[in-house]
Amino acid sequence: MATTGTAPAHLTAAVPPQPHASASPAPAPATLIGSVQRAMRLLETVAGHPYGAPAKQLAREAGLALPTAYHLLRTLVHEGYLRREKGLFFLGEATERLTGRGAEQKRRGMVVGMLARWRDALGVPLYYAVYREGEVDVVCVSDSPVVPAVQEWADFRETGHAHAVGQCLLSQLDEEARRDHLDRHPVRPVTPYTVRDAQSLLRRLERTRRGEPVTERQEYALGTVCAAIPVTVGTTAATMAFSLPAHQTDRLLPTARRLQAEMQRVMGSLALSISI
Repeated sequence: MATTGTAPAHLTAAVPPQPHASASPAPAPATLIGSVQRAMRLLETVAGHPYGAPAKQLAREAGLALPTAYHLLRTLVHEGYLRREKGLFFLGEATERLTGRGAEQKRRGMVVGMLARWRDALGVPLYYAVYREGEVDVVCVSDSPVVPAVQEWADFRETGHAHAVGQCLLSQLDEEARRDHLDRHPVRPVTPYTVRDAQSLLRRLERTRRGEPVTERQEYALGTVCAAIPVTVGTTAATMAFSLPAHQTDRLLPTARRLQAEMQRVMGSLALSISI
């Protein structure tokens, strides 16, 4: 059916008028809160003065009236976002906590990205763990439907003696710290292949060569073998580990060597992320 011609009047009347091309820009959203904006400008201005600055200078640089700046500065000091010393204003503990958390999130994101790349390149699920406050702490796991991670069917913290992650972390501790850990988390059988007692485990850990991968075969989960690479920075013990189906045991050491080579290539970046 042809569509040329003039539309009926009852249709054209319903069409709202279109704005003129030269219409002024839309105003800022009414939900913006001016006092918050001004406070953030002040915080940014103070951040630009690591040795502090007086209120008058901050007001001038932030483009604020002096009475407004005084009011906001007092509020920010009261809330801990700024601190005042001898008439100068500095960033406070609350602001430093916020920036610290942002840096922590950035480090965590870096580790997550590295694990994902290595997972895909090596074709194994990866685990990143640290020994923190006397406990095995698995910080990050990177797996996929193709390479699923081992299910935590027995608490990783309680069974550090049975898996490569825990054994690798314990191998980096001194003898006193190892015994303290095993006193709190006694050795017990998890599978028929688990190390039988604390003395056997301690002897095994003593024989572990510094920097060498730690391996276990079906000690934590039947049908699964694991390897863990030690990562020691200062006094922090950490490890990067992976698991494989037991029928792929022949891949264990070659994959561990490949992972270790990748870790050494980016060791500087990895070291910065130990504390996540």
